[in-house]
Amino acid sequence: MRLPSVFAAVLLVAGCTSAQPGLGPEINVPAQLSTIQEAVDAAQEGATIVVSPGVYEESVRVRTKGLTIRGARRGSVIIDGEVKRENGIEVAAEDVSVQNLTVRNHTAHGVLISEQRGFRVSYVTASNNARFGVRALNAQNGVIEQSYASGSADSGFSVGRCKPCDVVVRGNVAERNAVGYQGTNASGRMFVLGNRFSGNRVGMTSAAERQEDVVLVGNLVSDNDEALSPAQADGAFGLGMRILTSAKNLVSRNLITGNPGVGLALSPGQDPMDNHLETNVIVGNGQDVRYEADAPQKKSRAPRGIPFNQVAAPPLQPEMPADPLPDKAPDVDRYVLPSEDLFDERAAVRA
Repeated sequence: MRLPSVFAAVLLVAGCTSAQPGLGPEINVPAQLSTIQEAVDAAQEGATIVVSPGVYEESVRVRTKGLTIRGARRGSVIIDGEVKRENGIEVAAEDVSVQNLTVRNHTAHGVLISEQRGFRVSYVTASNNARFGVRALNAQNGVIEQSYASGSADSGFSVGRCKPCDVVVRGNVAERNAVGYQGTNASGRMFVLGNRFSGNRVGMTSAAERQEDVVLVGNLVSDNDEALSPAQADGAFGLGMRILTSAKNLVSRNLITGNPGVGLALSPGQDPMDNHLETNVIVGNGQDVRYEADAPQKKSRAPRGIPFNQVAAPPLQPEMPADPLPDKAPDVDRYVLPSEDLFDERAAVRA
């Protein structure tokens, strides 16, 4: 009498193992699994999850090493937090890539890489996320590239608490954020190259209790006085680039212009000779360069700002090409002084 029940159990187990047929090195959402999180949970190390166009109302946490999450179309594969979920994609595993999709309307981060190595964020649009668009925290050996961030009340792009970082931030556009790019306690082979940080409240900051060996080359930092952006707690407005308590850095071939407050600000007690400032063009700002060692700067009257979820939707962004992505190496020498129309075709706020 036991044989039928055993046979039934075997059939039940067989049914379970065949419930997800065809899962292999590439998993398609929603054709094979209905949500991105289901695909991430089912994937083996090294798998690629290809996401078809659609709005995915979920928060994705990646715990498997070596995964790639790739949208089929950048502007129409949307992970939407509905202003009630904290993070769009949280990476909690090594060697993970996030590519060619949009993350929006989260109460903290669009994409968060936390305490991991070997990450890559490519061709991602992060809009209307309450704190950060794309953030790498305690993370090393990574690349954030060819991405777009707007509507962040902390910063569009952020790298923090790494030494040595071995992180490259290149070819990105940040606009309509409180701060375009923010590096905090990020030292050692930290590269910010060829980005457009324009039309924010503050263009970019590099700040720390003690920070060094940061390379800021070939960036456009312009017209950072955008009122229709979220206000940051400290209320800064109209500032291009600020370097705080940071030494042994290379700041070169940047165009800093059109910022009504200060173009380049160096912090109190910091010797400009501690940094290599060379061949930058800093013109047309309220004050081009300020060494803040003496009298404090008079605080500008900043507009109130608007809620993060009311910031205008981003313009259409380019798709990730079919060709292999470039090597992670920074290749600093290829970044020249940019023009004011750098990435104009990807930006809504123009000079």
